[in-house]
Amino acid sequence: MNDRVPTTVIVFKNDVSYHPFKTSENNAGYFQPGQDVNYITLSAETRGDQDYLNIGFHEFTHLLVNTSVGTVPAWLNEGLAEFYSTLQFNNDRQVVLGRPIRRHLSLLRQTPIIPLRVLFQADYNSPNYGQNIFYAESWALMHYLMIHRDGQQASRLWKFLDSVRANVPIEQAFQSSFQTTFEGMENELRRYIQQDSYRTVESNLAVKTDREVRLTATPVTEAESQAYLGDLLLHSNRPEAEEFLLRALTLDPNLTLARASLGMLYFRQGKLDEALMNLERAVGAETANYLVHYYYAYALSHQGVTDLKPGLVISSESAALVRRELKTAISLRPDFPHSYNLLAYVNLVTNTEVDETIALLNDALGRLPGRIDFIYMLGQLYMHQDDYKNARLMLDRVGNIEDKVRLHAEKLLVAIHAIEEQRAQKEAARRARGLGLESSVNPDDISQPDDPSMALREVLRIPATGESRIQGRLMSIECEQGGLVFVVKTTDSVLRLRTETFQQIRRTTFTSDVRGTLTCGKRKPETSVVVCYRALANKEIKSDGVLSSVEFVPEDFSLTP
Repeated sequence: MNDRVPTTVIVFKNDVSYHPFKTSENNAGYFQPGQDVNYITLSAETRGDQDYLNIGFHEFTHLLVNTSVGTVPAWLNEGLAEFYSTLQFNNDRQVVLGRPIRRHLSLLRQTPIIPLRVLFQADYNSPNYGQNIFYAESWALMHYLMIHRDGQQASRLWKFLDSVRANVPIEQAFQSSFQTTFEGMENELRRYIQQDSYRTVESNLAVKTDREVRLTATPVTEAESQAYLGDLLLHSNRPEAEEFLLRALTLDPNLTLARASLGMLYFRQGKLDEALMNLERAVGAETANYLVHYYYAYALSHQGVTDLKPGLVISSESAALVRRELKTAISLRPDFPHSYNLLAYVNLVTNTEVDETIALLNDALGRLPGRIDFIYMLGQLYMHQDDYKNARLMLDRVGNIEDKVRLHAEKLLVAIHAIEEQRAQKEAARRARGLGLESSVNPDDISQPDDPSMALREVLRIPATGESRIQGRLMSIECEQGGLVFVVKTTDSVLRLRTETFQQIRRTTFTSDVRGTLTCGKRKPETSVVVCYRALANKEIKSDGVLSSVEFVPEDFSLTP
Protein backbone atom coordinates (compact mmCIF):
# COMPACT_ATOMS: atom_id res chain seq x y z
CA MET A 1 0.00 0.00 0.00
CA ASN A 2 1.32 3.45 -0.92
CA ASP A 3 1.62 5.29 2.38
CA ARG A 4 2.90 8.46 0.70
CA VAL A 5 -0.71 9.57 0.14
CA PRO A 6 -2.60 10.14 3.40
CA THR A 7 -6.30 9.34 3.67
CA THR A 8 -8.86 11.58 5.38
CA VAL A 9 -12.21 10.08 6.41
CA ILE A 10 -15.13 12.49 6.72
CA VAL A 11 -18.21 11.14 8.51
CA PHE A 12 -21.36 13.23 8.20
CA LYS A 13 -23.98 13.17 10.96
CA ASN A 14 -26.83 12.17 8.67
CA ASP A 15 -27.88 12.01 5.04
CA VAL A 16 -29.18 15.59 5.08
CA SER A 17 -25.78 17.05 6.03
CA TYR A 18 -24.07 14.65 3.61
CA HIS A 19 -26.26 15.51 0.63
CA PRO A 20 -24.44 18.70 -0.60
CA PHE A 21 -21.16 16.77 -0.81
CA LYS A 22 -22.40 13.63 -2.59
CA THR A 23 -21.22 12.83 -6.10
CA SER A 24 -24.63 11.28 -6.90
CA GLU A 25 -28.05 11.03 -5.28
CA ASN A 26 -27.59 7.35 -4.49
CA ASN A 27 -24.30 7.76 -2.62
CA ALA A 28 -24.17 5.96 0.71
CA GLY A 29 -20.46 6.78 0.70
CA TYR A 30 -17.66 7.28 -1.80
CA PHE A 31 -13.91 7.05 -2.17
CA GLN A 32 -12.22 10.06 -3.77
CA PRO A 33 -8.60 9.30 -4.73
CA GLY A 34 -6.13 12.15 -5.02
CA GLN A 35 -2.49 12.76 -5.86
CA ASP A 36 -1.84 14.37 -2.48
CA VAL A 37 -4.68 13.05 -0.29
CA ASN A 38 -7.44 10.43 -0.54
CA TYR A 39 -10.89 11.02 0.90
CA ILE A 40 -13.43 8.52 2.19
CA THR A 41 -16.84 10.02 2.93
CA LEU A 42 -19.93 8.45 4.46
CA SER A 43 -22.95 9.15 6.60
CA ALA A 44 -23.40 7.79 10.13
CA GLU A 45 -27.07 7.27 9.34
CA THR A 46 -28.19 3.67 8.63
CA ARG A 47 -29.82 3.03 5.22
CA GLY A 48 -31.69 -0.29 5.08
CA ASP A 49 -29.14 -3.06 5.55
CA GLN A 50 -26.25 -0.59 5.11
CA ASP A 51 -24.64 0.87 8.20
CA TYR A 52 -21.56 3.00 8.52
CA LEU A 53 -19.32 -0.05 9.00
CA ASN A 54 -20.48 -1.69 5.74
CA ILE A 55 -19.98 1.59 3.90
CA GLY A 56 -16.61 2.15 5.57
CA PHE A 57 -15.34 -1.31 4.61
CA HIS A 58 -16.60 -0.80 1.04
CA GLU A 59 -14.78 2.51 0.61
CA PHE A 60 -11.65 1.27 2.38
CA THR A 61 -11.51 -1.61 -0.11
CA HIS A 62 -11.49 0.96 -2.93
CA LEU A 63 -8.56 2.65 -1.17
CA LEU A 64 -6.63 -0.63 -0.92
CA VAL A 65 -7.29 -1.50 -4.56
CA ASN A 66 -6.30 1.97 -5.74
CA THR A 67 -3.03 2.06 -3.80
CA SER A 68 -1.89 -1.56 -4.11
CA VAL A 69 -3.32 -2.76 -7.45
CA GLY A 70 -4.05 0.41 -9.39
CA THR A 71 -6.66 0.77 -12.11
CA VAL A 72 -9.00 -2.22 -12.40
CA PRO A 73 -12.25 -2.79 -14.32
CA ALA A 74 -15.31 -1.12 -12.77
CA TRP A 75 -17.13 -4.42 -12.08
CA LEU A 76 -14.07 -5.81 -10.28
CA ASN A 77 -13.60 -2.66 -8.20
CA GLU A 78 -17.24 -2.54 -7.09
CA GLY A 79 -17.57 -6.32 -6.76
CA LEU A 80 -14.58 -6.55 -4.41
CA ALA A 81 -15.76 -3.52 -2.41
CA GLU A 82 -19.23 -5.03 -1.96
CA PHE A 83 -17.76 -8.45 -1.10
CA TYR A 84 -15.54 -7.01 1.65
CA SER A 85 -18.27 -4.66 2.90
CA THR A 86 -19.76 -7.70 4.68
CA LEU A 87 -16.61 -8.18 6.79
CA GLN A 88 -17.60 -9.19 10.31
CA PHE A 89 -15.54 -9.79 13.47
CA ASN A 90 -17.08 -12.43 15.75
CA ASN A 91 -14.48 -12.28 18.50
CA ASP A 92 -10.87 -11.26 19.04
CA ARG A 93 -9.60 -13.57 16.29
CA GLN A 94 -12.43 -14.81 14.07
CA VAL A 95 -13.31 -13.02 10.80
CA VAL A 96 -16.31 -13.87 8.63
CA LEU A 97 -16.53 -12.99 4.92
CA GLY A 98 -19.17 -13.52 2.27
CA ARG A 99 -22.43 -12.85 4.13
CA PRO A 100 -25.28 -12.41 1.59
CA ILE A 101 -26.48 -8.87 0.97
CA ARG A 102 -30.28 -8.86 1.12
CA ARG A 103 -30.91 -5.93 -1.21
CA HIS A 104 -28.74 -7.53 -3.90
CA LEU A 105 -30.48 -10.91 -3.53
CA SER A 106 -33.89 -9.30 -3.91
CA LEU A 107 -32.86 -7.38 -7.03
CA LEU A 108 -31.16 -10.37 -8.66
CA ARG A 109 -34.35 -12.43 -8.28
CA GLN A 110 -36.40 -9.78 -10.08
CA THR A 111 -34.05 -8.27 -12.67
CA PRO A 112 -32.25 -9.85 -15.66
CA ILE A 113 -28.48 -9.75 -15.22
CA ILE A 114 -26.23 -7.72 -17.50
CA PRO A 115 -24.51 -9.93 -20.13
CA LEU A 116 -21.00 -10.66 -18.85
CA ARG A 117 -19.50 -9.49 -22.13
CA VAL A 118 -21.06 -6.06 -21.45
CA LEU A 119 -20.29 -6.08 -17.71
CA PHE A 120 -16.59 -6.85 -18.24
CA GLN A 121 -16.15 -4.01 -20.73
CA ALA A 122 -18.08 -1.39 -18.74
CA ASP A 123 -16.13 1.58 -17.44
CA TYR A 124 -17.07 4.37 -15.04
CA ASN A 125 -18.79 6.30 -17.83
CA SER A 126 -20.88 3.39 -19.10
CA PRO A 127 -24.69 3.61 -18.82
CA ASN A 128 -24.81 0.49 -16.63
CA TYR A 129 -22.33 1.82 -14.08
CA GLY A 130 -24.08 3.27 -11.04
CA GLN A 131 -27.21 1.18 -11.57
CA ASN A 132 -28.24 -1.05 -8.67
CA ILE A 133 -28.09 -4.17 -10.86
CA PHE A 134 -24.46 -3.35 -11.72
CA TYR A 135 -23.48 -3.47 -8.03
CA ALA A 136 -25.64 -6.51 -7.32
CA GLU A 137 -24.31 -8.57 -10.23
CA SER A 138 -20.69 -7.51 -9.59
CA TRP A 139 -21.08 -8.65 -5.96
CA ALA A 140 -22.67 -12.00 -6.97
CA LEU A 141 -19.92 -12.66 -9.54
CA MET A 142 -17.19 -11.82 -7.04
CA HIS A 143 -18.85 -14.09 -4.43
CA TYR A 144 -18.90 -16.89 -7.03
CA LEU A 145 -15.23 -16.39 -7.96
CA MET A 146 -13.91 -15.98 -4.40
CA ILE A 147 -15.90 -18.66 -2.53
CA HIS A 148 -17.61 -21.15 -4.89
CA ARG A 149 -15.64 -24.41 -5.18
CA ASP A 150 -13.26 -23.17 -2.48
CA GLY A 151 -12.24 -20.16 -4.54
CA GLN A 152 -10.69 -22.08 -7.43
CA GLN A 153 -11.50 -19.22 -9.81
CA ALA A 154 -9.88 -16.50 -7.69
CA SER A 155 -6.34 -17.07 -9.00
CA ARG A 156 -7.71 -17.12 -12.57
CA LEU A 157 -9.23 -13.71 -11.95
CA TRP A 158 -5.79 -12.13 -11.41
CA LYS A 159 -4.42 -13.97 -14.45
CA PHE A 160 -7.23 -12.38 -16.48
CA LEU A 161 -6.40 -8.94 -15.08
CA ASP A 162 -2.71 -9.31 -15.97
CA SER A 163 -3.65 -10.35 -19.52
CA VAL A 164 -5.93 -7.33 -19.99
CA ARG A 165 -3.18 -5.02 -18.75
CA ALA A 166 -0.86 -6.62 -21.29
CA ASN A 167 -3.35 -5.53 -24.01
CA VAL A 168 -4.47 -9.06 -24.77
CA PRO A 169 -7.93 -8.85 -26.46
CA ILE A 170 -10.58 -9.27 -23.77
CA GLU A 171 -12.24 -12.29 -25.39
CA GLN A 172 -8.91 -14.10 -25.67
CA ALA A 173 -7.86 -13.08 -22.14
CA PHE A 174 -11.16 -14.33 -20.68
CA GLN A 175 -11.10 -17.75 -22.35
CA SER A 176 -7.40 -18.27 -21.62
CA SER A 177 -7.79 -17.33 -17.94
CA PHE A 178 -11.13 -18.93 -17.01
CA GLN A 179 -11.09 -21.80 -19.52
CA THR A 180 -14.63 -20.95 -20.63
CA THR A 181 -16.50 -18.41 -22.71
CA PHE A 182 -18.44 -15.36 -21.51
CA GLU A 183 -21.66 -17.23 -22.22
CA GLY A 184 -20.45 -20.31 -20.34
CA MET A 185 -19.63 -18.38 -17.17
CA GLU A 186 -22.80 -16.33 -17.51
CA ASN A 187 -24.86 -19.56 -17.38
CA GLU A 188 -22.88 -20.70 -14.32
CA LEU A 189 -23.54 -17.36 -12.62
CA ARG A 190 -27.30 -17.63 -13.29
CA ARG A 191 -27.36 -21.09 -11.69
CA TYR A 192 -25.35 -19.78 -8.74
CA ILE A 193 -27.84 -16.95 -8.21
CA GLN A 194 -30.89 -19.23 -8.59
CA GLN A 195 -29.68 -21.73 -6.00
CA ASP A 196 -30.05 -18.94 -3.44
CA SER A 197 -27.37 -20.38 -1.19
CA TYR A 198 -24.27 -18.36 -0.38
CA ARG A 199 -21.47 -19.80 1.74
CA THR A 200 -19.44 -17.70 4.09
CA VAL A 201 -15.76 -18.10 4.89
CA GLU A 202 -14.47 -18.03 8.43
CA SER A 203 -10.82 -17.53 9.26
CA ASN A 204 -8.75 -16.81 12.33
CA LEU A 205 -6.38 -13.90 12.60
CA ALA A 206 -2.77 -14.70 13.48
CA VAL A 207 -2.78 -11.82 15.96
CA LYS A 208 -5.63 -11.14 18.33
CA THR A 209 -7.40 -7.82 17.79
CA ASP A 210 -7.09 -5.34 20.62
CA ARG A 211 -10.55 -4.28 21.72
CA GLU A 212 -9.07 -1.90 24.26
CA VAL A 213 -7.38 0.40 21.76
CA ARG A 214 -7.37 3.92 23.12
CA LEU A 215 -8.01 6.69 20.65
CA THR A 216 -7.12 10.29 21.23
CA ALA A 217 -9.66 12.82 19.98
CA THR A 218 -8.54 16.26 18.88
CA PRO A 219 -11.23 18.91 18.43
CA VAL A 220 -11.52 20.38 14.91
CA THR A 221 -12.11 24.10 14.74
CA GLU A 222 -14.85 25.51 12.53
CA ALA A 223 -12.16 26.95 10.25
CA GLU A 224 -10.52 23.53 9.90
CA SER A 225 -13.90 21.91 9.25
CA GLN A 226 -14.62 24.37 6.43
CA ALA A 227 -11.13 23.82 5.04
CA TYR A 228 -11.52 20.02 4.97
CA LEU A 229 -14.89 20.32 3.24
CA GLY A 230 -13.46 22.80 0.74
CA ASP A 231 -10.51 20.51 0.05
CA LEU A 232 -12.87 17.56 -0.46
CA LEU A 233 -14.82 19.59 -3.02
CA LEU A 234 -11.55 20.66 -4.66
CA HIS A 235 -10.56 17.01 -5.12
CA SER A 236 -14.03 16.31 -6.54
CA ASN A 237 -13.54 19.19 -9.05
CA ARG A 238 -16.51 21.07 -7.61
CA PRO A 239 -16.63 24.88 -8.02
CA GLU A 240 -18.22 25.29 -4.56
CA ALA A 241 -14.77 24.56 -3.08
CA GLU A 242 -13.84 28.25 -3.21
CA GLU A 243 -16.77 29.27 -0.99
CA PHE A 244 -15.74 26.89 1.80
CA LEU A 245 -12.04 27.73 1.57
CA LEU A 246 -12.64 31.49 1.69
CA ARG A 247 -14.93 30.96 4.69
CA ALA A 248 -12.16 29.01 6.41
CA LEU A 249 -9.63 31.80 5.78
CA THR A 250 -12.07 34.41 7.07
CA LEU A 251 -12.13 32.46 10.34
CA ASP A 252 -8.38 31.77 10.35
CA PRO A 253 -6.23 33.66 7.78
CA ASN A 254 -3.16 31.59 8.72
CA LEU A 255 -4.73 28.16 8.16
CA THR A 256 -2.20 26.37 5.93
CA LEU A 257 -4.62 23.71 4.62
CA ALA A 258 -7.03 26.36 3.36
CA ARG A 259 -4.23 28.48 1.84
CA ALA A 260 -2.76 25.48 0.05
CA SER A 261 -6.13 24.25 -1.24
CA LEU A 262 -7.21 27.71 -2.41
CA GLY A 263 -3.86 28.16 -4.16
CA MET A 264 -4.29 24.83 -5.95
CA LEU A 265 -7.87 25.75 -6.89
CA TYR A 266 -6.78 29.06 -8.42
CA PHE A 267 -3.91 27.26 -10.17
CA ARG A 268 -6.34 24.86 -11.85
CA GLN A 269 -8.54 27.79 -12.84
CA GLY A 270 -5.58 29.48 -14.51
CA LYS A 271 -5.51 32.38 -12.01
CA LEU A 272 -1.74 32.22 -11.50
CA ASP A 273 -1.37 35.52 -9.62
CA GLU A 274 -3.99 34.56 -7.02
CA ALA A 275 -2.54 31.06 -6.89
CA LEU A 276 0.96 32.41 -6.32
CA MET A 277 -0.10 34.55 -3.36
CA ASN A 278 -1.82 31.68 -1.54
CA LEU A 279 0.76 29.03 -2.41
CA GLU A 280 3.59 31.29 -1.26
CA ARG A 281 1.98 31.58 2.17
CA ALA A 282 1.40 27.82 2.33
CA VAL A 283 5.02 27.11 1.41
CA GLY A 284 6.16 29.62 4.01
CA ALA A 285 4.31 27.60 6.62
CA GLU A 286 6.48 24.58 5.63
CA THR A 287 3.67 22.47 4.23
CA ALA A 288 4.56 18.81 3.58
CA ASN A 289 2.20 18.64 0.59
CA TYR A 290 4.42 18.05 -2.45
CA LEU A 291 1.73 19.36 -4.83
CA VAL A 292 1.78 22.76 -3.11
CA HIS A 293 5.53 23.04 -3.75
CA TYR A 294 5.08 21.90 -7.36
CA TYR A 295 2.20 24.27 -8.09
CA TYR A 296 4.06 27.16 -6.45
CA ALA A 297 7.12 26.46 -8.61
CA TYR A 298 4.97 26.23 -11.74
CA ALA A 299 3.10 29.47 -11.02
CA LEU A 300 6.37 31.24 -10.19
CA SER A 301 8.09 30.03 -13.37
CA HIS A 302 5.16 30.97 -15.61
CA GLN A 303 4.62 34.55 -14.44
CA GLY A 304 3.99 36.73 -17.50
CA VAL A 305 3.54 33.75 -19.84
CA THR A 306 0.55 34.24 -22.16
CA ASP A 307 -0.65 32.93 -25.51
CA LEU A 308 1.17 35.82 -27.15
CA LYS A 309 4.29 35.29 -25.01
CA PRO A 310 4.51 31.53 -24.56
CA GLY A 311 8.24 31.32 -23.82
CA LEU A 312 9.60 30.99 -20.32
CA VAL A 313 11.25 34.22 -19.17
CA ILE A 314 12.53 33.96 -15.62
CA SER A 315 15.03 35.87 -13.53
CA SER A 316 17.98 34.08 -11.94
CA GLU A 317 16.50 34.71 -8.46
CA SER A 318 13.13 33.25 -9.42
CA ALA A 319 14.80 30.32 -11.18
CA ALA A 320 16.75 29.51 -8.01
CA LEU A 321 13.52 29.57 -5.98
CA VAL A 322 11.74 27.38 -8.55
CA ARG A 323 14.59 24.86 -8.36
CA ARG A 324 14.42 24.77 -4.58
CA GLU A 325 10.68 24.17 -4.55
CA LEU A 326 10.85 21.45 -7.21
CA LYS A 327 13.65 19.66 -5.41
CA THR A 328 11.53 19.79 -2.25
CA ALA A 329 8.57 18.35 -4.18
CA ILE A 330 10.78 15.55 -5.53
CA SER A 331 12.10 14.72 -2.06
CA LEU A 332 8.53 14.56 -0.70
CA ARG A 333 7.19 12.50 -3.62
CA PRO A 334 9.93 10.95 -5.80
CA ASP A 335 7.41 9.16 -8.05
CA PHE A 336 5.59 12.32 -9.18
CA PRO A 337 6.91 12.85 -12.74
CA HIS A 338 5.79 16.44 -13.35
CA SER A 339 8.30 17.84 -10.83
CA TYR A 340 11.17 16.30 -12.80
CA ASN A 341 9.88 17.61 -16.12
CA LEU A 342 9.43 21.18 -14.91
CA LEU A 343 12.83 21.19 -13.19
CA ALA A 344 14.45 19.89 -16.38
CA TYR A 345 12.66 22.49 -18.51
CA VAL A 346 13.63 25.38 -16.23
CA ASN A 347 17.25 24.25 -16.13
CA LEU A 348 17.27 23.78 -19.90
CA VAL A 349 16.04 27.29 -20.75
CA THR A 350 18.24 28.89 -18.08
CA ASN A 351 21.27 26.74 -18.97
CA THR A 352 21.79 25.79 -15.34
CA GLU A 353 22.74 22.47 -13.72
CA VAL A 354 22.20 20.68 -17.05
CA ASP A 355 24.58 17.81 -16.27
CA GLU A 356 22.98 17.33 -12.83
CA THR A 357 19.53 17.38 -14.45
CA ILE A 358 20.55 14.70 -16.94
CA ALA A 359 21.74 12.51 -14.06
CA LEU A 360 18.52 13.19 -12.12
CA LEU A 361 16.28 12.28 -15.07
CA ASN A 362 18.27 9.12 -15.83
CA ASP A 363 17.89 8.09 -12.19
CA ALA A 364 14.15 8.84 -12.29
CA LEU A 365 13.83 6.90 -15.55
CA GLY A 366 15.36 3.91 -13.78
CA ARG A 367 12.63 4.07 -11.12
CA LEU A 368 9.83 5.06 -13.51
CA PRO A 369 10.72 3.14 -16.69
CA GLY A 370 8.91 3.85 -19.91
CA ARG A 371 8.25 7.54 -19.18
CA ILE A 372 8.33 8.95 -22.73
CA ASP A 373 8.23 12.50 -21.36
CA PHE A 374 11.51 11.84 -19.48
CA ILE A 375 13.07 10.34 -22.60
CA TYR A 376 11.92 13.31 -24.70
CA MET A 377 13.34 15.80 -22.20
CA LEU A 378 16.63 13.89 -21.96
CA GLY A 379 16.93 14.09 -25.73
CA GLN A 380 16.67 17.88 -25.56
CA LEU A 381 19.14 18.10 -22.66
CA TYR A 382 21.72 15.96 -24.45
CA MET A 383 21.27 18.05 -27.59
CA HIS A 384 21.79 21.20 -25.53
CA GLN A 385 25.11 19.73 -24.39
CA ASP A 386 26.07 18.87 -28.01
CA ASP A 387 25.92 15.17 -27.11
CA TYR A 388 24.20 14.21 -30.34
CA LYS A 389 24.82 10.47 -29.97
CA ASN A 390 22.79 10.22 -26.76
CA ALA A 391 20.30 12.81 -28.00
CA ARG A 392 19.58 10.64 -31.04
CA LEU A 393 19.22 7.51 -28.87
CA MET A 394 16.59 9.26 -26.76
CA LEU A 395 14.65 11.05 -29.50
CA ASP A 396 14.47 7.89 -31.61
CA ARG A 397 12.43 6.35 -28.77
CA VAL A 398 9.79 9.08 -28.83
CA GLY A 399 7.04 7.43 -30.83
CA ASN A 400 3.73 6.78 -29.12
CA ILE A 401 3.14 10.28 -27.82
CA GLU A 402 0.97 13.23 -28.76
CA ASP A 403 1.49 14.56 -32.29
CA LYS A 404 2.91 17.94 -31.26
CA VAL A 405 5.67 16.37 -29.16
CA ARG A 406 6.41 13.62 -31.67
CA LEU A 407 6.71 16.14 -34.52
CA HIS A 408 9.04 18.30 -32.45
CA ALA A 409 11.20 15.26 -31.67
CA GLU A 410 11.36 14.46 -35.37
CA LYS A 411 12.46 18.03 -36.13
CA LEU A 412 15.20 17.76 -33.50
CA LEU A 413 16.41 14.53 -35.12
CA VAL A 414 16.53 16.32 -38.48
CA ALA A 415 18.55 19.10 -36.84
CA ILE A 416 20.97 16.55 -35.34
CA HIS A 417 21.42 14.94 -38.75
CA ALA A 418 22.12 18.34 -40.32
CA ILE A 419 24.64 19.24 -37.60
CA GLU A 420 26.47 15.92 -37.94
CA GLU A 421 26.50 16.27 -41.74
CA GLN A 422 27.81 19.80 -41.49
CA ARG A 423 30.55 18.69 -39.08
CA ALA A 424 31.62 16.01 -41.56
CA GLN A 425 31.72 18.58 -44.39
CA LYS A 426 33.77 20.94 -42.25
CA GLU A 427 36.30 18.25 -41.37
CA ALA A 428 36.56 17.28 -45.02
CA ALA A 429 37.20 20.90 -45.94
CA ARG A 430 39.87 21.23 -43.26
CA ARG A 431 41.63 18.10 -44.44
CA ALA A 432 41.51 19.36 -48.03
CA ARG A 433 43.34 22.46 -46.85
CA GLY A 434 45.93 20.28 -45.09
CA LEU A 435 44.64 21.03 -41.57
CA GLY A 436 44.31 18.50 -38.75
CA LEU A 437 41.20 17.23 -36.98
CA GLU A 438 38.84 19.81 -35.52
CA SER A 439 39.77 20.97 -32.06
CA SER A 440 38.26 23.45 -29.67
CA VAL A 441 39.30 27.02 -30.21
CA ASN A 442 40.10 29.47 -27.45
CA PRO A 443 39.70 32.97 -28.93
CA ASP A 444 42.31 34.29 -26.48
CA ASP A 445 44.87 32.00 -28.13
CA ILE A 446 44.12 33.27 -31.65
CA SER A 447 46.99 35.44 -32.70
CA GLN A 448 47.41 36.19 -36.39
CA PRO A 449 49.12 39.50 -37.11
CA ASP A 450 47.78 39.78 -40.68
CA ASP A 451 44.25 38.49 -40.11
CA PRO A 452 43.43 37.82 -36.42
CA SER A 453 39.97 36.44 -37.33
CA MET A 454 41.26 33.78 -39.74
CA ALA A 455 41.63 30.94 -37.20
CA LEU A 456 38.13 31.44 -35.81
CA ARG A 457 36.63 31.54 -39.32
CA GLU A 458 38.07 28.04 -39.81
CA VAL A 459 35.88 26.56 -37.07
CA LEU A 460 32.63 28.42 -37.67
CA ARG A 461 29.66 26.43 -38.92
CA ILE A 462 29.62 26.00 -42.69
CA PRO A 463 26.21 27.01 -44.12
CA ALA A 464 24.20 24.07 -45.43
CA THR A 465 22.82 24.06 -48.97
CA GLY A 466 20.21 26.78 -49.29
CA GLU A 467 21.39 28.68 -46.19
CA SER A 468 22.81 32.18 -45.88
CA ARG A 469 25.42 33.27 -43.34
CA ILE A 470 25.87 36.78 -42.05
CA GLN A 471 27.50 38.64 -39.16
CA GLY A 472 25.55 41.10 -37.04
CA ARG A 473 24.52 42.05 -33.53
CA LEU A 474 21.86 40.16 -31.60
CA MET A 475 19.48 42.85 -30.38
CA SER A 476 16.74 40.75 -28.77
CA ILE A 477 14.90 37.43 -28.66
CA GLU A 478 11.14 37.81 -28.91
CA CYS A 479 8.70 35.22 -27.56
CA GLU A 480 5.73 34.95 -29.89
CA GLN A 481 2.88 32.56 -30.34
CA GLY A 482 4.30 29.48 -32.00
CA GLY A 483 7.99 30.18 -31.44
CA LEU A 484 10.89 32.60 -30.98
CA VAL A 485 12.24 35.43 -33.14
CA PHE A 486 15.94 36.39 -33.04
CA VAL A 487 16.33 40.05 -34.02
CA VAL A 488 19.76 40.58 -35.63
CA LYS A 489 21.05 43.98 -36.80
CA THR A 490 23.44 43.82 -39.76
CA THR A 491 25.34 46.65 -41.46
CA ASP A 492 22.41 47.49 -43.73
CA SER A 493 19.25 45.92 -42.28
CA VAL A 494 17.53 44.24 -39.32
CA LEU A 495 16.69 40.55 -39.73
CA ARG A 496 13.90 38.74 -37.91
CA LEU A 497 14.82 35.04 -37.83
CA ARG A 498 12.34 32.51 -36.49
CA THR A 499 12.73 29.18 -34.67
CA GLU A 500 10.22 27.10 -32.73
CA THR A 501 12.47 26.44 -29.73
CA PHE A 502 15.98 27.17 -28.48
CA GLN A 503 16.83 23.48 -28.95
CA GLN A 504 16.20 23.59 -32.72
CA ILE A 505 19.16 25.86 -33.38
CA ARG A 506 22.87 25.21 -33.04
CA ARG A 507 24.34 27.58 -30.45
CA THR A 508 28.08 28.02 -29.91
CA THR A 509 30.07 30.60 -27.96
CA PHE A 510 33.60 31.64 -28.95
CA THR A 511 33.99 34.54 -26.54
CA SER A 512 34.22 34.82 -22.78
CA ASP A 513 32.25 38.08 -22.97
CA VAL A 514 28.98 36.13 -23.34
CA ARG A 515 27.82 34.48 -20.13
CA GLY A 516 24.54 33.58 -18.48
CA THR A 517 21.24 32.46 -19.84
CA LEU A 518 19.90 32.71 -23.36
CA THR A 519 16.32 33.86 -22.72
CA CYS A 520 13.65 36.01 -24.31
CA GLY A 521 14.00 39.78 -24.08
CA LYS A 522 16.38 42.56 -25.11
CA ARG A 523 20.10 41.76 -25.07
CA LYS A 524 21.95 44.05 -22.69
CA PRO A 525 24.44 44.65 -24.14
CA GLU A 526 23.85 43.60 -27.72
CA THR A 527 26.27 40.85 -28.73
CA SER A 528 28.24 40.10 -31.87
CA VAL A 529 26.99 36.97 -33.63
CA VAL A 530 27.29 34.97 -36.82
CA VAL A 531 24.00 33.41 -37.90
CA CYS A 532 23.02 30.88 -40.54
CA TYR A 533 19.43 30.89 -41.81
CA ARG A 534 17.15 29.87 -44.64
CA ALA A 535 15.50 32.87 -46.28
CA LEU A 536 11.70 32.90 -46.63
CA ALA A 537 10.14 33.95 -49.93
CA ASN A 538 6.65 34.39 -48.46
CA LYS A 539 6.39 38.09 -47.59
CA GLU A 540 3.14 37.56 -45.67
CA ILE A 541 5.14 35.82 -42.94
CA LYS A 542 6.60 38.45 -40.64
CA SER A 543 10.04 36.86 -40.67
CA ASP A 544 13.12 37.03 -42.88
CA GLY A 545 14.01 33.39 -42.47
CA VAL A 546 14.29 30.25 -40.36
CA LEU A 547 17.29 30.34 -38.02
CA SER A 548 19.66 27.35 -38.17
CA SER A 549 22.54 28.44 -35.94
CA VAL A 550 23.84 31.32 -33.87
CA GLU A 551 27.52 31.65 -32.93
CA PHE A 552 28.70 34.28 -30.44
CA VAL A 553 32.02 35.77 -31.53
CA PRO A 554 34.44 38.37 -30.12
CA GLU A 555 33.69 42.04 -30.72
CA ASP A 556 36.77 42.43 -32.94
CA PHE A 557 35.91 39.42 -35.11
CA SER A 558 35.29 39.89 -38.83
CA LEU A 559 33.54 37.26 -40.93
CA THR A 560 35.08 38.59 -44.13
CA PRO A 561 38.89 38.65 -44.58
